[in-house]
Amino acid sequence: MKTLPATSVIGDARLLAGLDHGRLDRQAHLWTHGAQPQLTRAHYTELCEAVGLRGRGGAAFPVARKLAGLPDRGIEAVVVNGSESEPVSRKDRLLLTRAPHLVLDGATGLAHALGAPHVLIAVHDAEAAWSIREAILERNDNLAIEVTETPGRFVAGEARAVLSALEGGPAVPPGRKVLPTQQGYHRRPTFLSNVETFAQLAVLARLGARRFSSTGLISEPGTQLLTVAGATRRPGVIETPTGVPLDTVLQFTGAEPGPVLLGGYHGRWLPQTTGVTLQGTGIVVALGNETCPLGEVYRVAQWLASQSAGQCGPCVFGLAGLVDDFARLFHGDATGWYDAQRHLGLVPGRGACAHPDGAARFLASALEAFGDDVRRHLDGGCGRPVLGVLEVTNG
Repeated sequence: MKTLPATSVIGDARLLAGLDHGRLDRQAHLWTHGAQPQLTRAHYTELCEAVGLRGRGGAAFPVARKLAGLPDRGIEAVVVNGSESEPVSRKDRLLLTRAPHLVLDGATGLAHALGAPHVLIAVHDAEAAWSIREAILERNDNLAIEVTETPGRFVAGEARAVLSALEGGPAVPPGRKVLPTQQGYHRRPTFLSNVETFAQLAVLARLGARRFSSTGLISEPGTQLLTVAGATRRPGVIETPTGVPLDTVLQFTGAEPGPVLLGGYHGRWLPQTTGVTLQGTGIVVALGNETCPLGEVYRVAQWLASQSAGQCGPCVFGLAGLVDDFARLFHGDATGWYDAQRHLGLVPGRGACAHPDGAARFLASALEAFGDDVRRHLDGGCGRPVLGVLEVTNG
């Protein structure tokens, strides 16, 4: 089980409001946030379009466009994807565990607006599942709300894998790539998004577009949740205005100098952070300079290969081949570098899901960011131990 993270705020707290003393029950939630207004579908769409709200699960798809993609009637369910299977991320689990009513407000309010009879919540963490079930018992939403516990595997958090698990099937993405708004839960139109998106909807419904836009970027105002981890004195979940400079976050959390990973293990490495602003990035990992970067990346490559759904060649054989390439490179064999460059060009765009593409992006950016470290290994090694700064287990 993941340890519940510390929380902090740059600017004004919205999603994290009232969490200084722990979990908000129904009464504390209403005292902190006030009652949830009942809005129409048109009103939700207008609000989301006015503030440019995007999904906070990684794809950053505009919420207004997702709503527009649903039919006028016959919507089966609103699905909350709480299968936060990225090993580093903590933000969605924090909301489910400490602010469950904020998430439920967003999901149930939208379900009523869409005329959807079901709210389905997929969670792979036992404590988060308990928290959301307790919150449901405190409410009377006049909806069928179900909580389903899903596996903690990386690919199990993909939207289509979540839908398969909710239907009683395996928690792996099927080969067909159909949008949930067209064919979702039981092949019926479905609105699916991640936990933070629903919490943002609840805040937006209360504040309205003008007050919601009083902080953050003009193009995408509001706040965002970041999980900050790695070589930092104050790891945890932090709420910041959108567009905050990365250096501000690193300084605020006491991160050590060195390379930074944005977006987790499907993300990208930055060799330097000056001038970088954070938008749509839920994970910031400071690597520091005490550990071996290439060794850390090799460990994650092994983990990524172990998380394959086993459905396609690029995932099963491509990622395994990359693990072998990085192993040879780590041990100073130049053929590993040449083979990795070649294989990284063959994997993207050919998989049954986004996992091989994301893994290749992570590994390719590592080779670019850690060029000096690669040369040291080819010359006999960098001399630094592999400290395990990058977490490769999930609960």
